[in-house]
Amino acid sequence: MAISAKDVSELRKSTGAGMMDCKKALEESGGDMEGALDYLRKKGQKVAAKRADREANEGVVAALIEGNKGALLALSCETDFVAKNEDFIALAGQLVKLAVENDAKSKEEVAALTLDGVPVSEKLVERTGTIGEKIEVADYQTIEGDHLASYIHAGSKIGVLVSYKDGGKDDAPQFFRGLAMHIAAMAPSILTPDEFDDEFVAKETEALQGQIKVENEDRARLGKPLRTVPQYASRSQLTPEVMTAAEDAIKEELKAEGKPEKIWDKIIPGKLERFIADNTLLDQERCLLSQFYALDDTKTVEAAVKDFSADADVVAFRRVAVGASS
Repeated sequence: MAISAKDVSELRKSTGAGMMDCKKALEESGGDMEGALDYLRKKGQKVAAKRADREANEGVVAALIEGNKGALLALSCETDFVAKNEDFIALAGQLVKLAVENDAKSKEEVAALTLDGVPVSEKLVERTGTIGEKIEVADYQTIEGDHLASYIHAGSKIGVLVSYKDGGKDDAPQFFRGLAMHIAAMAPSILTPDEFDDEFVAKETEALQGQIKVENEDRARLGKPLRTVPQYASRSQLTPEVMTAAEDAIKEELKAEGKPEKIWDKIIPGKLERFIADNTLLDQERCLLSQFYALDDTKTVEAAVKDFSADADVVAFRRVAVGASS
């Protein structure tokens, strides 16, 4: 039977399938729209089954802020070619909007939502059949707050949301968007060292010490200055007792160097800052407030926020990425 262009267009609009796929589905179903939808779903299931073990390391991240709620959704696929497709990008935007409107809290809840009369999980299977690649909601994160800032990195591979206190400053949205850019680039995983588990810190300290010792062996062979092997890795380990011991060691060092005691007060603070910097490398890697600010590396993020406004603060953040950007 003859298949009308109108029916093909309608099916394409509801499924996102290609024109030829839609025409074939309608031909196979004798022009019945429901039958054509079923044909596309079954085709998608077959393709999805074949590609279940494939790595979906490409994709896009979509962000949405509505009122005091924000969300980031990563929609993944297998190739950058598909990730750059306008329909694929539009689908990611459609899904994050659907998720926020239905107050979804996880990628599993997003997959269970209904889109165009079918579960999102089935809709993605349909697209898999059409595109020929594995497609899935790889990550979904939400955040709430009175003030929210967002940033999507070029290429839509990384998305960031920040909940903040504005400190009464009119230019806070611009400042905290800059902070979101820092988060995209530096990939912190937590806000402060207090969130670390003690056992994790102990293991990371040992690993860091071993790494620097190996690096120093290479530096020695090349005649380069050696790095300080830290005693600690996080501020969470720098107890008052540890800091007192560090200060006493500095005083002994100054005494051995013959430095007059009357000038110690001018030297000790700087040496203590150096001690802290050398012994908080884990914080600088993982903790947002402990990192040196990408837009002004003379200060930490914490200092940059307080310099912006004494009453400003970072409440929470979320970072979602696809592929190598993770």
